[in-house]
Amino acid sequence: MKITRQARTDAKALFRACRNQGILEESRVRDVVNRVLAGKPRGYMAVLQHFQRLVKLDLARRTAVVESATVLSQPFQAQVSANLGARHGAGLQISFRVAPEVIGGLRVRVGSHIYEGTVAGRLAALAEQF
Repeated sequence: MKITRQARTDAKALFRACRNQGILEESRVRDVVNRVLAGKPRGYMAVLQHFQRLVKLDLARRTAVVESATVLSQPFQAQVSANLGARHGAGLQISFRVAPEVIGGLRVRVGSHIYEGTVAGRLAALAEQF
């Protein structure tokens, strides 16, 4: 389904209204969706579909996954969290995961960005050179 320019503009306006100091508020999102569904303005389904896409993209951008070969110590987790928070802003949800396939180092995914600092990544890059 192709979305109209007006529906895209309306969805962006609703999305901006749901943000408080750059962070998306879940209660506002729920309220906006309920109000649009109750009012059912013209083209509301297209507006809600685009609004949903914007919310999903924002949630992905505000979610970080840190992978390491072993469990990281609490001070190191705090340091990584502080560095990611400084780089990507407030409201970042960070989860730490053990992934033995990285062999050593860290792999950090924030939205669509991947920061690769693993031994496995370096070995793969070396293998490509030969």
